[in-house]
Amino acid sequence: MPNSHSRQVTYSPAYTIVPTYECFNRCSYCNFRSEPGQSPWMTIAAAESILKPLQHQNICEILILSGEVHPHSSQRQAWFARIYELCQLALSLGFLPHTNAGPLSFAEMQKLKNVNVSMGLMLEQLTPELLKTVHKYAPSKKPELRLQQLEWAGELQIPFTTGLLLGIGENEADWWETLVAIANLHHRYHHIQEVILQPHSPGSQQSFAAPPFDPHQLPEVIFQARQILPSDITIQIPPNLVKDERWLIACVEAGARDLGGIGPKDEVNPDYPHLQEQELREILQPAGWELVPRLPVYPQFDTWLSEELQTAVMRWRNTLALVSLL
Repeated sequence: MPNSHSRQVTYSPAYTIVPTYECFNRCSYCNFRSEPGQSPWMTIAAAESILKPLQHQNICEILILSGEVHPHSSQRQAWFARIYELCQLALSLGFLPHTNAGPLSFAEMQKLKNVNVSMGLMLEQLTPELLKTVHKYAPSKKPELRLQQLEWAGELQIPFTTGLLLGIGENEADWWETLVAIANLHHRYHHIQEVILQPHSPGSQQSFAAPPFDPHQLPEVIFQARQILPSDITIQIPPNLVKDERWLIACVEAGARDLGGIGPKDEVNPDYPHLQEQELREILQPAGWELVPRLPVYPQFDTWLSEELQTAVMRWRNTLALVSLL
């Protein structure tokens, strides 16, 4: 969504709930996963004890971010039920859920639409070459599986976030191919809210021995992405992965207009603490940019939601409007 005020940068006040870190994929750059059976699942009671104290802290988004249970595992149904129940809990406590739990079946996505205002899945890169390297032991990273998710999200009218992971062994042509594929699906369904451009940032748990993606390259990638993507898709960058403040501003100037969910911890990149709202404001304001909170669903998608979800979203829109007047 292009901002009506061109000097605005948005972020989502968010908190991440992880149903489980266990994952049947073994991506060699991952700093999130644990082996199947070695990560206890979050209970509903534990989640409630985390979420209740957050109710009066102006946190609107609860990101349900999960490791993946194999589609044919005997645990798959229970895993999906836990994710659904966590979304229900977040809604009941006044939050807006957004789920990112890897590739889902059409039926799973259809059901989760009832308890999520938006959903997401990173495409990462579409080149099949990565199945020989970083994705060699990651069956759900097949490009066609992930593209299918974006298509199903469009068919189901689910507001969707996707993105690229930069610097995992792809080449420059692969970036443009992946962005064009996103643009083509959006032209058909008009359902992509945001595209994240995430630079690979080495962490302490990964086995992938590669340098970080050079953040000085990011502004040019953002500029080119802005030429490829439709104007109603917002480009998002994770500010904790762009350490140089000048280059963070350069990324914004190049066309990035969103900084993603800002919470206490970046679960995907735990070695890189989130910059908090005040720190970001102090970086952006001197350069003439205003930091503005947003919801995990953009206004043009409100009518895609159920009546119950629309009511929850409108409550938050009114709250943010009041905050902006203070």
